[in-house]
Amino acid sequence: MPPLDGPFGFVVIDKPAGLTSHACVSRMRRSYGLRRVGHGGTLDPAVTGVLPIALGPATRLLPYLPGEKTYQGSIQLGTRSSSDDLQGEILETQPWPELSNQGCLEALAPFRGTIQQRPPQVSAVHVDGERAHARARRGESMDLAAKTVTIERLNLLDWDPTSGRLRIEVHCTAGTYIRALARDLGDALGCGGCLADLTRTQALGFHIAQAHPLPESDSNLELPEPLSPLEALQTLPKRTLTDSEEFDWRCGRRLSVGETLQGNVKDGDAVVVCKADGSIAGMGLAEANQQLRPKVVFDAAG
Repeated sequence: MPPLDGPFGFVVIDKPAGLTSHACVSRMRRSYGLRRVGHGGTLDPAVTGVLPIALGPATRLLPYLPGEKTYQGSIQLGTRSSSDDLQGEILETQPWPELSNQGCLEALAPFRGTIQQRPPQVSAVHVDGERAHARARRGESMDLAAKTVTIERLNLLDWDPTSGRLRIEVHCTAGTYIRALARDLGDALGCGGCLADLTRTQALGFHIAQAHPLPESDSNLELPEPLSPLEALQTLPKRTLTDSEEFDWRCGRRLSVGETLQGNVKDGDAVVVCKADGSIAGMGLAEANQQLRPKVVFDAAG
């Protein structure tokens, strides 16, 4: 691939409500004048918050970023909807039970840890080669298979018994639907529930404090400087090349995992590869013989 002579890295966008993640990518593509732009982790149009945008060759690093995500949102008890949030058709409303804060905590407890979760009818899950949300909008009802997700943290931030809304913070694995959590909590309480609002506060190792507003299409304001990919890859093992190894790496040749990683990585582990000056050179995969196979090579020779 050519040298990294254009914008390279990640810009964290605080996605506004009402736009799809794809629309945000299109805006960033125009703003930075790049063809190669990607995002990490689709957000529903109504959801706001952290949307990491990869610029240029950094798109090749998206599969290696940590998948866990963190959200803050509100659940409306006593309401069932077609989409499991307030943007869908309201199917039923009924009174919610009288709950104390302790009662809310007890209701949330079964949803912590590794659980089975059925995706919402309006979701991006494929059903017979078509997205579930497309079929749902035609009025079809599908029996979507439950999948395993892990909710590592589920905190109660606030409970308002007069409005029937509780505010939560969720830290979970990729593929977890907070709308499904709202629905299932409401079902467990016997009154129904749906998601009222949601903000993602962390994704792919990037946090809301790093986020910038989405650039306006016709804005002349200075664009955010991309963050180094190393900020999101810091939990992975790292191999620093010597000056003499850099050419071999750029030619795609296998290297040893190096003394510092010897015995500390196993077959298939992803390893961040850096140049002697500390900048990222690419990604390698450790092999059983303690060799490092180039997988992503920036500034490749030839």
